This record gives sequence, structure tokens and C-alpha cells, in this order.
Amino acid sequence: MQLERECRVRVDRPRGGPAGDARQKVQDSVCKGDTMRKFSSAAACIATVVLAVGVAGCSQVNMLKAKMAFKDANALYQGQDYKGAAARYEEAVTLDPNLGDAYFFLGNSYDNMYRPTKRGDAANDGYLTKAIQYYEKASESASDPKIKKLSLEYLVAAYGPDKLNDPTKSEPILQKMISMDPKEPSNYFVLGKIYEDNGDYERAEQTYMKAREMKPNDPAVYMTLAGFYNRQGEFDKTMEALKARAQQEPNNPEAYYTMATFYWEKAYRDFTTPEPQKVQYVQSGLESVDKALQLKPDYFEALTYKNLLLRVQANLEKNPQKQQQLLRDADKFRDKAQEIRNKQRASGAGE
Repeated sequence: MQLERECRVRVDRPRGGPAGDARQKVQDSVCKGDTMRKFSSAAACIATVVLAVGVAGCSQVNMLKAKMAFKDANALYQGQDYKGAAARYEEAVTLDPNLGDAYFFLGNSYDNMYRPTKRGDAANDGYLTKAIQYYEKASESASDPKIKKLSLEYLVAAYGPDKLNDPTKSEPILQKMISMDPKEPSNYFVLGKIYEDNGDYERAEQTYMKAREMKPNDPAVYMTLAGFYNRQGEFDKTMEALKARAQQEPNNPEAYYTMATFYWEKAYRDFTTPEPQKVQYVQSGLESVDKALQLKPDYFEALTYKNLLLRVQANLEKNPQKQQQLLRDADKFRDKAQEIRNKQRASGAGE
């Protein structure tokens, strides 16, 4: 506006002859040019604002379309139409790449389309490749921490023996999961099993022990340790772990019943066990099963093993009279177990 005022002032001044006329023409030209340039600049600014508003509007529309596609995909996913769900999830993340949680469900849709029995088929194997791709994406960009964790778990499963069978890829993922949540024992369990399956028993034991260290009050830690030691043929360590498990849940009859089954197995099936040791195992088994029955008198499985342990004890007994008494006692527990079983079946509780 200042420039326009200056132009008007110059126009109002006396021209003063031909020279003045020439100067005036130059001034007029300059003023018109400056005015046009200012107009062009303003127009450019307006165009930029309109363009920005247009882009923002398109972005909002895409986000809305993405949410609608995500909602449709979820419905298809719940209906187990994984092919249809995958297509809609693909559309959702294309419209809005920041829709992080959708990548997990997209990956899982492809994962559900994969069939291990068709391994080697290009299309089938492609499903698993895409599943891994999107699980990795979800583990990085999902907004829900639970979805991130789930993505890593499914990623480990994709590299497991039922699918790609590549433990070298699983190990770093599990290490990452452990660093994210050091107190979660299940990650140690899976990592320990990978080491165990590869024959690295020392690292496997260390990993299982680390799980115990992180969560010493978790019964599952001791059950996992017991399973490992049992697979290694270390009976004493197996029983130590099972006893530790029972200490963590003293009111759980199943904990004592499980111990009884291991004692019976060792006394009855292991022919390398010396007879005096068998007698001791049977006695320990009976003590364990009695604790289970104290907590749950109608425990069908525990009654069955009380019967079995008494029969092993009878076989080891040298006194014929005591032997016959043990067999009669075994029969009583067998009959009681059968009676309870029949009642359970009649009521439908045991089905």
C-alpha cells in the first residue's frame, strides 16, 4: 500500500516538460510492475494455502477410508475369511501406513492361510513369507504393546520346527523379547528348548535356571525344569524340581499326584533301578499320592495310582501275607476309583 501511495504522489507532481514526461512514463511503468508482482505473490500464497488444505483433506479422507477398511477386515478375520481379511488389511495399511496394529492381523491372516502340508508350493510358501514380513512390521510399529509382544511370539513360531525350522532366526527374537520383559519366564522356556533341541544342553539348563531366577514363585518354572531333567534322564533333579513346584502350591493336589506318577514310573518301568531303591521310590510315591487324596478325596487319577503303587509294593514284598494284604488294599482303591469314574461319566463331569 505504501508503494501505491508513492505512485499517486509522483503522478500528482508537475511533469516539467518532455523530460518530466519521460520520467513519469518510467515511474508509471515501475509502479504498475511492482503492483503486478505484489498481486502475483499474493495469488501464489493463496494457491499454496488452498493446496495445503487440499492435501490435508485428502489425508483425512484416506485415514477415514483406512479405518473403514480395517473394520471390515476385522469382521472378515473373525469369520475366518483370512483371504478376504488380508485384502482389506492390505488396503488399510496402504491408505494409512501408520495403522501399526493392522500389520499384525495382516500377517496373521497370511499365517492362517499357510499349510505346512503344502510346503514347497510357491503360493503357499509366499503366505508365510508375507506373514513374517508383516509380523516384523507390527513388532516395530504397533501402538499396542500387547500386539508388539504377540507379533514377536508369532514370529518365533514362524521360524519354529513346524514351519521354517530356522532356530538361528528365532534366537535373536527371543533375546529381544527377554530384554523387553526379563521377568516373563515363557520366553526363557522357548529359548531353552531351542538350545536343547540343538543339543546345547548346558545353555538350555542355564536358560531354564535363569527363568527360575527371574520368577522363583512360578510353579511353571519348576515344571519346565522337571521336564528338561526328565528328558535328560536325571531322575533326582527331576524330583527336586517337582518338590519345589509343590512347595509353591501346597494346596494343589495335582502337584503331589504328578510326583507320585514319576515315582511309580521309576519303580515299575526302570529295570536298572536296584530293588532297595525301588522300595524307597514306592514309599515316596505313596506319601505323595496320599497328600493328593487328603486335598481331594475323590481324585480319580490319584486313586488309580494309589492302586498301582500298592501293586508294585506287593511285588517287592517278601512276606506272602503282607503281599496279599497289599493286593487287597490295591483292589479297594481300584474299585473306588472306578466308582468315582462311573459317577463322573453319569453326571457328564468326566467327559
